[in-house]
Amino acid sequence: MYAIVEIAGQQFKVERGVKVYVHRLDASEGDKLEFGNVLLTDNGGSVQVGTPFIDGAKVAVTVLSHLKGDKVIVFKKKRRKGYQKSNGHRQQLSQILIQGILGKGETLKDEIKFEKKAPAPKAEKAEKTEVKETKKAAPKKAAAKKEAAPKKAAAPKKAAKKAAKKSEE
Repeated sequence: MYAIVEIAGQQFKVERGVKVYVHRLDASEGDKLEFGNVLLTDNGGSVQVGTPFIDGAKVAVTVLSHLKGDKVIVFKKKRRKGYQKSNGHRQQLSQILIQGILGKGETLKDEIKFEKKAPAPKAEKAEKTEVKETKKAAPKKAAAKKEAAPKKAAAPKKAAKKAAKKSEE
């Protein structure tokens, strides 16, 4: 079963047990609210559409927390005029938990409990008593070849060329 409901000026598709972020509500955390602006309900294929709202239909919610949304940067510029303006904005939001969708004359039977999970305690690392001996890495093969091979002498070739030039003159 789902419903489309208007909350704080916006329309949301909600189901039982779903958490929704809405514009900030004037309620403290843990408060239970009911919204009567239900536009549409669907109960297993039987769709009921309101004109504009369904009479007697309500959505029961619990306010979980109040928080701020992501930061949005607003940047204005007019080219060739030297006008630039930057501004930031963070929307105030409320997180709500949908307890149920109620028809005309219905009441909430069982309430969904939401408990914030405490962070798990960090496991202490066991101290290492064993000391491992480290081995030095073997030299790379290319480096070993360079060290082993003697450098070729470039001087005898140059001397031979100089001697050849002198003999030609």
